Amino acid sequence: MKKFSNFEFFLAKRYIRIKKGEGFRSLITLFAAGGICLGVATLLVVLSVMNGMQTDLKSKVLGASAPLTLSRVDQIAISDWEEIASNVKESVPEIKNAAPYIYEKALLRFDKKTDGAIIRGVDPASFSLVSDIPENIVIGEFDLSERRIVLGKFLANRLWAHVGDTITVSAPFSSAPTPFGFLLSADDYIVSGLFDMGMYEYNATLAIMSVENARKLFGVNGVTGIDFTVNNPYKAPGLAIDIVAELGYPYRVVNWMERNRTLLRALEIEKKVMFIILTLIIIVAAFNIISSLVLIVLGRMREIGIIKALGSSASSITKVFILDGLIVGGGGTLFGVGLAWILCFLLGKYQFIDLPSDVYFLTKLPVEMQLFDFLLVAFSAIILSLLAALYPAKKASSLDPVEAIRNE
Repeated sequence: MKKFSNFEFFLAKRYIRIKKGEGFRSLITLFAAGGICLGVATLLVVLSVMNGMQTDLKSKVLGASAPLTLSRVDQIAISDWEEIASNVKESVPEIKNAAPYIYEKALLRFDKKTDGAIIRGVDPASFSLVSDIPENIVIGEFDLSERRIVLGKFLANRLWAHVGDTITVSAPFSSAPTPFGFLLSADDYIVSGLFDMGMYEYNATLAIMSVENARKLFGVNGVTGIDFTVNNPYKAPGLAIDIVAELGYPYRVVNWMERNRTLLRALEIEKKVMFIILTLIIIVAAFNIISSLVLIVLGRMREIGIIKALGSSASSITKVFILDGLIVGGGGTLFGVGLAWILCFLLGKYQFIDLPSDVYFLTKLPVEMQLFDFLLVAFSAIILSLLAALYPAKKASSLDPVEAIRNE
């Protein structure tokens, strides 16, 4: 189809212009443009929220745990972790930092309250290099010296424990035989701080103590594994393969994407499903465009017949109504993009929507606008508007001039 002429632009603007005495047709035209606007804005806001949730979740996961975690397949403690870490850094230049850890489950008791938790024994000197937990202490301080422990804030709430209280940590799988049966390994620790990682999973289940105290409590001769940080966390899957190839059996390396595969995959699928579902709003608005243009054809039948009788071609009439569809759809899309940007800006700046952290892992509604999403949605809306205009344009171009004037 050749480019549009000035005459076609003139007719398109004339037919789509809202005039007095044509209230019903004008109302449908406004509804069509408004439907496109609301559909585009809704879709973009939802996609931006999904982007924000993905980004925020990934940053919190990487802040609480390292991108790469090395351990043994046979679950035997690693005694020479310094040598292994040094070899990995030399063979894989992308590795930045390394820190040992002990990972076990335990029972925590304070007064009459008891709860299960994950105990992570860490080296205080290197732990801050692989985790953001030391930077997210909300009460107290990150102090693991002597017999001190740091708790997630929700875990502390369930125990009714505060900074300075002494809690008992019992290792259910580490027991010693006595004349009266097996005695659980247990020690008392002073709560030195509470952390808030912004994710319920970590705040409600995680407790941090020094690796030396964890060795004594669980009877571990060495460490459970080694955390590694990398320059680019999204290259972690490939680097994990390189590390395993360097060390061989019985070592294994798990990357952060694999550990959180189910959650990340669910967010990705949810975003695609929401795009498909909310696109239906734009499709419904496109039907309004069809209705509006059909009414224009019926109302301008005599004019169309005269124009064709004066020599205008069928393709020229087709272009006129395609232009009308693009004007309605393009205008609605433009206003929808602007409305979405304003809403996303307000949601991102003021964060006035709270989320239940035990359901969504987050406490605030995050927003991240991406140019690709805006371009994709705008392009899709304009294409749907163009497709909606094809049928009325086809009907208008096929009108017989004599019959059109006679029927009018």
